[in-house]
Amino acid sequence: MLPVYMISGGVSKFTKARPDVTFQRMVKEAYDYALKDIGLEPGRAFEIVDGTIASYFSDHFTRQLKAGSMVQDYLGLCPRPSKRIEGGGATGGLAFQSGWEAVASGRYDVCVVYGFETMSHVNTWKGNEFIALASDTNFDYPVGGFYSGYYAMMVVRHMKEFKTSVEQMALVSVKNHCNAFHNPYAQKRMKIKIEDVRNSEMVAWPLTMLDICTMSDGAAVAILASEKALEKYKLTDKPVKITGVGGGLDAMRMADRPHRDVILLPHEKAEDYKGLKYPGVHSFRAGRVASKEAYRMAGITNPLGDLDFIELHDAYTSSEIQTYEDMGLCRYGEGGRFVEAGKPFMPGIDYGYKFPEQGKIPVNPSGGLIACGHPVGATGIMQAVFAFWQLQGTIGKHFGNDFLQIKNARRGAIHSHAGTGTYVVVSILERGF
Repeated sequence: MLPVYMISGGVSKFTKARPDVTFQRMVKEAYDYALKDIGLEPGRAFEIVDGTIASYFSDHFTRQLKAGSMVQDYLGLCPRPSKRIEGGGATGGLAFQSGWEAVASGRYDVCVVYGFETMSHVNTWKGNEFIALASDTNFDYPVGGFYSGYYAMMVVRHMKEFKTSVEQMALVSVKNHCNAFHNPYAQKRMKIKIEDVRNSEMVAWPLTMLDICTMSDGAAVAILASEKALEKYKLTDKPVKITGVGGGLDAMRMADRPHRDVILLPHEKAEDYKGLKYPGVHSFRAGRVASKEAYRMAGITNPLGDLDFIELHDAYTSSEIQTYEDMGLCRYGEGGRFVEAGKPFMPGIDYGYKFPEQGKIPVNPSGGLIACGHPVGATGIMQAVFAFWQLQGTIGKHFGNDFLQIKNARRGAIHSHAGTGTYVVVSILERGF
């Protein structure tokens, strides 16, 4: 496999609705930003881009099949080859890895990965129905299968098994909303407290409105390049190398997932989990497999010490806590205490609480899905763009302030998740300069 670098990226404003633009125009906003950031004119981009990867979750939102073809035309990249990726909530992360594969294989030297979603085109209840179609429509969906119900069930089990509290979950929301306060691209920029989360409208106990991500309109673009293209076109002196990719998949129905021994990461021992029923409904086995594969490829032996930050798929505060454990930031069962200690909070930011270990490994410094928004096809690519800017040290340039810049960040991870943990992908990015 050839080395692959990310050389630029762009994100449109994530918001509840963008009635002012079509989905094509929304993608072009992000694409134009990515080109401008490396001084690349659209005509020159047409000459050097070998192909694209299109990322969007649902044809239902746009009421348009083959929407990717329309975007490609609007970007001025026809007749370059393209393919569309779809994988539920992990769509953007899967597309990013597909772009990596296209360059690593030698097929493309320069690949544009773009994603979008226009979820405002339908009512919220209808959007929830569309998303719920990513569950098993023969078994789970007919018995009330909206995702908030699934995740409520999972966290109730986590609470019973591991004594996780609703206050610990609320701290995830406090963290992510406060981070997003400093991110101009984020949909929900506000400072909140634990009581605000618990007093917000109950959706599916114990999950409230502020425990759950929002539906959004938005787009994101990542431009990937081979080493040969990096040297030939000299578009950036701050490339970011993609050093590890991993993916995992599990049975759609949680009842079909067999109980086995815990899949161990390099820094763990079997005795750490003696007696643990795994994966149960409290853990995402696909997330553990994806993490292990990405860590192996990138040479990571202890993620807590080897990673400087993570942009993590936090569709629910509960799933962020579950994912701390799947990614090996702490042992299974310790996710609630991990956030309570302040480890995933940004250093130097006042969240209104005192934490003994604040800033150990910032998780979702951008604000994550809960506060940035979740236009599904764009989300994983958005994570890549924010990680790219972190590793370049250019958050201040792109955000207009450097509150969210992690000092001397050299290696980060992005994590995308679909369904109830059916698709999960993890990618590792490192400074390439």
